[in-house]
Amino acid sequence: MWWVLWVLAILLALFCMVDVWYFLRAAAVILRAWFQPPVWDVTAEQVLTGRVTPHDIDMCHMNNARYLRECDFARFSLYMRNGVFKAVRALRASMVVGATTIRYRRALCIGEGYELRSRIVTWDDKAFFLEQRFVSTKDGLVCAVMYCKQSVIRSSPDKILQHLCKRKVECPEFPEDLQHWVNFISASSQALRAESGLEEKNK
Repeated sequence: MWWVLWVLAILLALFCMVDVWYFLRAAAVILRAWFQPPVWDVTAEQVLTGRVTPHDIDMCHMNNARYLRECDFARFSLYMRNGVFKAVRALRASMVVGATTIRYRRALCIGEGYELRSRIVTWDDKAFFLEQRFVSTKDGLVCAVMYCKQSVIRSSPDKILQHLCKRKVECPEFPEDLQHWVNFISASSQALRAESGLEEKNK
C-alpha cells in the first residue's frame, strides 16, 4: 500500500513542477513521425491536423499561447520526417528558436478543426526560417500565420543540408515580408547590444 502512495506522490510532484503533458505530447508526435514515410524534399510543406479542445481555450476560442505550442509539435514532426533532426544529431549540433512572430487573423473557436501547415522557407548561414499556417477546415481561411527563426548551434544550415542531400543545396530567396522581419531582428539585436554596452566592449 505504501508504494502506491509513493507513486502517487511522485506523480503529483511531477505534474506540479513539470509540464508533463507537453513532454508526453512531444514524444507522441515524434514517435508518430518516426513511423510515417520520410519527406525527401526539405522545403516541402507538411500538414498536421488538429481540433480546438476545451483544454486549449480562453473565452471560447483558442488561447494565443496555444498556437505557439502547437507550432512546436509541428516542427518536431517536420524535422523528423525531412531528416533534419537526424542530420543535427550526426553533426553533434543543436537547434533553438531564435525568434518568432505570429499574426492572428481570425479566432479558432472551440470544436473547430484546423490544418497546421509547416515548411522551411529559406535559410542563411546561422538559421532556418519557417512559415507555419493555421488553416480552418471549415472554410479554408488562414486564421494565423507564424514565422520562426530556428537557429543552428555548432553547425550551419548549409552543413545540415549537405549532410542530408550529399550536395550543395541552393538557398531560396527571402520573400519580401520575411526579409522585413529579418531586418527588424537585426536592428533589434544591434540596439540591445548598444544598450548593454556590448558593442563598445567588442571594439
